[in-house]
Amino acid sequence: MNKKTSKLVIIDYGAGNIKSIQFALKRLGVEALLSNKPTEILTSDKIIFPGVGEASSAMNMLKKKGLDLLLPQLKQPVLGICLGMQLLCNHTEEGNTKGLGVFDVSIKRFSNQVKVPQMGWNTITNLKSKLFNGISENEYMYLVHSYYAENCKDAIALTQYSLVYASALQKNNFYGVQFHPEKSSLAGEKILKNFIEL
Repeated sequence: MNKKTSKLVIIDYGAGNIKSIQFALKRLGVEALLSNKPTEILTSDKIIFPGVGEASSAMNMLKKKGLDLLLPQLKQPVLGICLGMQLLCNHTEEGNTKGLGVFDVSIKRFSNQVKVPQMGWNTITNLKSKLFNGISENEYMYLVHSYYAENCKDAIALTQYSLVYASALQKNNFYGVQFHPEKSSLAGEKILKNFIEL
């Protein structure tokens, strides 16, 4: 484990499964700080931006803390997980919510022709980033979501569920995963380790 990461912050804005992420990092020997303070976020080496729940209320919580303006400006590696990834996109159909605009892609709702939410294990393919070092094509990840990012130029992993969508995104220092690495067994743990070592 690369110990030179002196400070990893999990953004605590009231819309996250942050405890499970904290425990997953602890298993990797990494102590993460939970914070919504701009100074602590700006001075961290790596940032995890989690999220579960509904997009418009999560965005309102970000705005209340001034994090909607801070997040897109960050220069260190940032990993959005689940709703965190979706909020980094331009727009989501959930609550007709304007996103942070880091990823130039829209979030759509799955059609009712499939079971919504998608809940459980599904495969990731077309892996294209250092985030997936040591992860094989068609690896299974754990997902729980009703909305998806359209396949786009920032896609670094794809998943099929009624259609092919982007299950991971990357643009510059920003990364996003739709699946939950903290709940995705050893492969998910490896992705978190890869992020820490970027």
